[in-house]
Amino acid sequence: MRKLIFFFVLTPFFLWSQSTFEKGEKLFYAKKYKEAEVIFQENLKYYPNDVKTLERLGDIASEEKEWEKAASCYKKLKQLKPNEADYFYKYGGCLAMRAMEVNKFKALGLVDDMKEAFETAIDLNPKHIPARWALIELYLQLPGIVGGSESKAISYSNELARISTVDGYLSKGRIDEYFKRYTSAEKNYLKAHEIGKSKITFQKLYNLYLNKLKDPKKAQELKRKFEA
Repeated sequence: MRKLIFFFVLTPFFLWSQSTFEKGEKLFYAKKYKEAEVIFQENLKYYPNDVKTLERLGDIASEEKEWEKAASCYKKLKQLKPNEADYFYKYGGCLAMRAMEVNKFKALGLVDDMKEAFETAIDLNPKHIPARWALIELYLQLPGIVGGSESKAISYSNELARISTVDGYLSKGRIDEYFKRYTSAEKNYLKAHEIGKSKITFQKLYNLYLNKLKDPKKAQELKRKFEA
């Protein structure tokens, strides 16, 4: 009898939570982030550890470029779900974006947490492509004196190549482009585009022709073929 009473007491709250979350989801996908945030915050009052609600609040904060707020949500998520790779990746991504906004001294203080978050994402999901891309960019952007390393960037690029041939060539092209080895970058982007034939592979090669090699003729020819 007691179980039956609990069922009837708790069921309305459960249904209310579902209904509230669905309303928030519709607003989120309609990009009405402020309205969605109000609803998700209300849901969080009743269910402070609800994973889906916390993730949506983190996603909204990311869309609004409120990186500290987003990082706080993802930090709690990775504590609640320590085996979920994406929460570590999103947390590290927020720290990386935050580092771009603060002074260099504060940014360097975030580096170790970024690395740990991305590396944990890879440990949890050995085929996690975005985390490897993040580490490549991190090792390219960091000065050598605080851990920047082309060889480490290349190491993660090689790992990408074993998971995705296109990402392997794209990442090699990115490394070459960063170090202004534009001819080599073109070769890698061409190989990626020959395999992928996607908007991303096209854009990388097109931007290289237009902005780095200063060859608008090649850029327009590539665009003509891609659109055809």
